[in-house]
Amino acid sequence: MGITARQFEDMRQRVRGGARVIPAVQRADAAAPAHEIVLGIDPSLRGTGYGVIVGNRAAARVLGCGTISCPSSWPGSRCLVKIAEELRAVIRQHQPTVCAIEGLFYAQNIQTALIMGQARGAALVAVAEFGLPIFEIAPRKVKQAIVGYGGAQKLAVAKMVQRMLQLAETPAADAADALALALAHTHDQNRLRLSPARMI
Repeated sequence: MGITARQFEDMRQRVRGGARVIPAVQRADAAAPAHEIVLGIDPSLRGTGYGVIVGNRAAARVLGCGTISCPSSWPGSRCLVKIAEELRAVIRQHQPTVCAIEGLFYAQNIQTALIMGQARGAALVAVAEFGLPIFEIAPRKVKQAIVGYGGAQKLAVAKMVQRMLQLAETPAADAADALALALAHTHDQNRLRLSPARMI
C-alpha cells in the first residue's frame, strides 16, 4: 500500500515523539498588528464624530473620541476645512494604523447626500494624507456587529459601545457611532471571512 509524502512525514514525526503540526486556519487578523490602533470616523458636515481605540474587540480601550462641531452659521467650505484640520490633529496625536469610515448610504434627499459626501470627502483626504489604509463599513453592518441588529437605534449603539469599552459615561451620539465603527472593524478583522473588507 502506497503512502503520500505528507503521510510519511507524519509517521516520522510520531516515531520521533514530535507532535504533528496542523496548519492553522487562515484568520483575517493573521497579518494585522497585534495592537492595531483604529480610527473610526462618522462624517457629517456639522458634527463629524471620531473615535480611536487600541486592542482587539475582546479587550479594546479608548485613546480618544469626540465630535468636530461646526455652527450652522458657518458656510460649508469652512466646515470642510475644520473637519480636515481636526482629523489631522487627531491622527498626529494618536498615531492610528488603520481607519474605518461609515460607508455610503442611500438618502432620499439628494441635497443631504451631497452634503454628507462632501464631509466624507474632507475626512478621507485628511486620513489619506497620512497613508493609512481606509476601510468602509455600511451603517447596518456596524449596528449588526455592535448590537446584533442592523436596525438598532443610536441610543442602543451608544449604550453598547459604553459597555464594550467600559466607559464611565455614554459617549455623545456622533462619537459613539465613530467608536462603533472602530469596534466593528476589529470585529471584522478577528473573525473568519471568505472575502476581505472593502478598502477605499
